[in-house]
Amino acid sequence: MFHHAWSTCKGGAACPARRVPPVSTPEAEPPAPQQAELPPRNRFGPDLRPLRYPAYRRLFLGGIPPAVGSMITTVAVQQQIFDITGSNALIGVASLVALVPLVAFGLLGGAIADTYDRRKLLMITSTGIAVCALGLWIQALAHSPSVVVIMALMAVQQGFFAVNQPTRSAVIPRLVPTELVPSANALGFTVFGFAVLGGPLLAGILLSVTSVAWLYAIEAIAVFAVLYAIFRLPPLPPLERTGKRASVLDGLRFLRTQPLILMTFVVDIIAMVAGMPRALFPDMAEQTFGGQPGGGWQLGLLNAGMAIGTLLGGLTSGWLSRVTRQGVAIVLAILLWGVAVILFGTTSLLWLAVFYLAVGGWADMVSATYRSSILQTAISDSMRGRMQGVFTVVVAGGPRLADLVHGLAADAWSTSAAVIGGGVLVIVGTVIAALLGRSLWRFDSRSVTPQNTVDRVE
Repeated sequence: MFHHAWSTCKGGAACPARRVPPVSTPEAEPPAPQQAELPPRNRFGPDLRPLRYPAYRRLFLGGIPPAVGSMITTVAVQQQIFDITGSNALIGVASLVALVPLVAFGLLGGAIADTYDRRKLLMITSTGIAVCALGLWIQALAHSPSVVVIMALMAVQQGFFAVNQPTRSAVIPRLVPTELVPSANALGFTVFGFAVLGGPLLAGILLSVTSVAWLYAIEAIAVFAVLYAIFRLPPLPPLERTGKRASVLDGLRFLRTQPLILMTFVVDIIAMVAGMPRALFPDMAEQTFGGQPGGGWQLGLLNAGMAIGTLLGGLTSGWLSRVTRQGVAIVLAILLWGVAVILFGTTSLLWLAVFYLAVGGWADMVSATYRSSILQTAISDSMRGRMQGVFTVVVAGGPRLADLVHGLAADAWSTSAAVIGGGVLVIVGTVIAALLGRSLWRFDSRSVTPQNTVDRVE
């Protein structure tokens, strides 16, 4: 916009004087990305438009090496504990030890993300994750490594992650226009799918040529290497300064008043607890698909199935930003997940089982993308961290609870009955939830006023 002044031209006619741009002041806020001038989307491949915003591009690229490194470390911990003890049970205990701080600090981490500068939090927590990886590397080089030390370092690292993840997710709406938040989330899930597939594969290759210690070193080096990308992010202080720390209880009270947000968690819990059959993969790999005792390539393919779907979904996610009835998309995606789980439970052909799992992984990626986007755009910045903290707890705890439920069901009946029954429960539970919680089914992203758009930073 310009200020218009008028002067007198030849012949006494009035004519516009030279346009003078407004004087900018140092206090002026940085301009938000112009939503009306978004670059064209990719109709077939992933929507890469969020990467045109420098701050988000740094956040995205800075998340790739740690994602792959964390998957490598997961394999390294399992392998080292088995090498030391020869016990599969202790590997399960290690998984539980890692889960406790993730759940405990998930809610607290969200409150911290709503209190302090999120850029500083990302720096601190990323450094903490790297230091713990460095500690795992050092203990692996010791002559007498200790399982207790391994579990302690894993627990501390997961505590840092529980603060890092809600913070990372909460900043996305301040880095890209609201219309591109689903595309930005889809890119993040694409990285996750790649990490889940590529991390363990790379770990297996490395273990054949080097020691487990160097697997820990990879994560430490990867996280330290990307700290500069986080350092280059702009300051991201809370937009609503109240002078007091954000409260976890206030966040939970807020959640009770938000039926739309609450329903995104409800349908996710239904989908994960009833429909996640991963605990049965070892049994099914051997008994249903003819794998060797103790695991084999059949088990590897089953574990990779959903990640394949997630990765393919991310690589073809250009259409996601065109959908405005995101609540309908979530419900339909979860119903498809339930159907895929049922079909998986009915087949004894490995290639078909992997295909069904990939379909389920694709559906889960679509659901997760829109659920994350609603959490990031339909509420104010002051609550984003705490809602992302709840999201972290649900995503981390749901599959673990599913492991218990499916294990008990399979022991009581059979693996096929547990899987098929779980898929049926997903469909029935989702339909009931959609009927009782109409706010999710009716949600249209066009009806939501973008929150805090004036504070987006480059």
